[in-house]
Amino acid sequence: MALRCSRTIPALGLLTLAIVGILLVVLPARERETPPEHMYGIVLDAGSSHTSMYTYKWPADKQNDTGIVIQHNECHVEGGGISSYAGFPGGAAKSLEICLERAVKDIPKYRHHQTSLYLGATAGMRLLNIINATESQRVLKEVENKLRSYPFKFKNATILGGQEEGAYGWVTVNYLLENFVKFGFVGRWLNPGRETVGALDLGGASTQIAFETSEKVEDKDNVMELKLYGQTYRLYTQSFLCYGQDQFLRKLLAHLITTAGVKPQVAHPCYPQQFNVSITLGKDVFNSPCTKSYRPAQYDPQMTISVVGTGDYQSCLDNIKKLFSFDNCSYSKCSFNGVFQPNVRGSFMAFSAFFFTSNYIKLLTNIPVTSPSRLKEANRLICNMTMAEVLLLQGYSFDEHSLPSISFQKKAGGASVGWALGCMLTLSNLVPAESLGMRKALPPGPWAGILFLFITLLLGALGYLLMMIYRNARFKEGMV
Repeated sequence: MALRCSRTIPALGLLTLAIVGILLVVLPARERETPPEHMYGIVLDAGSSHTSMYTYKWPADKQNDTGIVIQHNECHVEGGGISSYAGFPGGAAKSLEICLERAVKDIPKYRHHQTSLYLGATAGMRLLNIINATESQRVLKEVENKLRSYPFKFKNATILGGQEEGAYGWVTVNYLLENFVKFGFVGRWLNPGRETVGALDLGGASTQIAFETSEKVEDKDNVMELKLYGQTYRLYTQSFLCYGQDQFLRKLLAHLITTAGVKPQVAHPCYPQQFNVSITLGKDVFNSPCTKSYRPAQYDPQMTISVVGTGDYQSCLDNIKKLFSFDNCSYSKCSFNGVFQPNVRGSFMAFSAFFFTSNYIKLLTNIPVTSPSRLKEANRLICNMTMAEVLLLQGYSFDEHSLPSISFQKKAGGASVGWALGCMLTLSNLVPAESLGMRKALPPGPWAGILFLFITLLLGALGYLLMMIYRNARFKEGMV
């Protein structure tokens, strides 16, 4: 009798342990929301002077239909912009390979087929499209075929409109400043209720201005509405083709050459004294649509002339002003060249070449660009009037009160400031969200393993007890 009890007690203990264990694992285990893993997106910014590739990621559930996007990586393509490969078949596509291969490694393989891939070409390709639409389309198609050969979800390769570029830059600036959404102390993404800031972008071939306005926009081409994080924003946005830094300097040089007459040497008041450079009239000056109106009726495109700097601040200023038209405004108010613009309001962030120009001025003069008078003082010191001064003060009508509200930035929040992130944020509205996952308090793997262990103990204990009962019955039958 004692022997049978000694064999039964361990089995009953295992049975009890198994039942208690199963109850502990199953009954208190509440299901908890778990955020789905990251989605990824790639935007190639095909600018006039170079191409940059930005890889972004965001939680797949999104926030009010827009992804909480962070920059995952960036890669700068070697060589010029894709427009520089006009007439060189295969060159534009080949230039992108190193960065695209890097994206293949940076993004988890199981996400490749869900990773949206966009390429937006800006003012360089807009100019090429004016010069040679056929070649522009050939370059774009070549690039598209290269992008389609990678395992990503190709979306589009297109030439962005100037207004789009300006609006996307505005989205980038305000997202990085957390003006749309901010992670609150309660552990949720919240609308901070802040005022948005305007965006000023100075590229190689165009410049953009974009800001939120409540004023009537008299030219419908300058208004754009964007829906982000459940809010609708009404923007004024304008792009000036040929007023990017590189093309503007070419326009200025064309103006100086035409005014003085085509000669072996031309004086340039915006270059420092004793500066001297040789240029070719066709390739370096008149082969651009931006200088078409200055092109002499007869000239030798192969002619080389010498450009000599004179460092004359006032003459530089006067010549630059001639490239901006402040007359013939058919609206209640204009910025320049007859383009409508409401009054600038609030703060602004200036990036791209605006940042590099202001940084260059500060390094040379140790004078921060905080007011029109300081900007003029700095330019006089370096004896070289930059186009940024005229563009900001007279073109966009910033003054002593509003100029200090401009912040010159290259990066913000760990991400490069430009139109690419704004594009990704806007386009993430079109990417389907993934629902929140549900899991037990324990992760699924360990939870299932522990449950399996206790079920095994339960079955083993039950089997052992049944065997003991069967043996006990046989033993009693034998005694009878």
